[in-house]
Amino acid sequence: MVGTIANVKIDRKNGEDFKVQVFSSSSELLEKLHDKWSGKQKPYPAMYSSIFGGIILDPEMMVIPIDDHMVHRGHGVFDTAIILDGFIYELDVHLARFLRSASKAKITSSFSQSTLRSILIQLAAASLCRKGTLRYWLSAGPGDFLLSPAGCPAPAFYAVVIDEDFSQCKEGVKVITSTIPMKSPLFATMKNVNYLPNVLSKMEAEEKGAFASIWVDDEGHIAEGPNVNVAFITPEKELVLPFFDSILSGCTAMRLLELAPKLVELGHLKSVKTANLTMEEAKGASEMMYVGSTLPILPIIVWDDKPIGDGNVGKLTMELSDLLWEDMVAGPETLRVPVPYA
Repeated sequence: MVGTIANVKIDRKNGEDFKVQVFSSSSELLEKLHDKWSGKQKPYPAMYSSIFGGIILDPEMMVIPIDDHMVHRGHGVFDTAIILDGFIYELDVHLARFLRSASKAKITSSFSQSTLRSILIQLAAASLCRKGTLRYWLSAGPGDFLLSPAGCPAPAFYAVVIDEDFSQCKEGVKVITSTIPMKSPLFATMKNVNYLPNVLSKMEAEEKGAFASIWVDDEGHIAEGPNVNVAFITPEKELVLPFFDSILSGCTAMRLLELAPKLVELGHLKSVKTANLTMEEAKGASEMMYVGSTLPILPIIVWDDKPIGDGNVGKLTMELSDLLWEDMVAGPETLRVPVPYA
């Protein structure tokens, strides 16, 4: 079926008229949406929407209302967990942070933490995905286009499974110091959807031929990457992560702090700690790394065109990566939730 053509003309630079199609029925629109995915791989096998009140397997219907305040006001929070070998890793840890972020954003979930957990496990099962990411959002909800969410009847919860391949990172990357202002502590410690500074910071790095960037706070202390934490091995073999007072407390970074003492026991590391690091101290590190959910550790070998240590992937970096990867693959049952696939 072909939709009606509206008498709407938009002047282009080349002088051509652009005619806008008008869809007079949902069937016409669905046909158009199906055309979009025709013959293409569908990377989103399942979505949950509290607006629909269930799980959606048709990617054409994985939509969010345009008057949702998360869309036009950025009033929403999110979090992500990984699915690896049919298990969801650190789901409860991520959900606890998710609800802390919601509280800071003044959004009260209509579901308890246990109900959210159940929804996400059922979503993962319906997706049949055994390796990917589980991303979920809590918004102030749809209602109107005003600033206050007072006109929104209820918050909305959305979640999607992303079929995504990832593996342990073993190659080093280059980074730069970001010139994009970092978020204030209130917004940096809350995992909210306002990610424009993060996006611009990442783009700035890519434009300069680097993988990503490093933020430095107003006091000259190392903060974090655009969507990952950062960690260092000092010449004295100390593992140091920046304090989490003004940055996001990454779930993987927190788990690293729990696992790394194993290397202290083996005599490979001297100590494990969080501390303020100046730019000079950080660039004087022997090894440097990003820490994040799907990495779990990404070695950094060059910063602002200068090598970190000897410019090669560090031995201790990979030992820490092995600890985290083994934890993701075969860690304690309390951290790995089995997905009950049909």
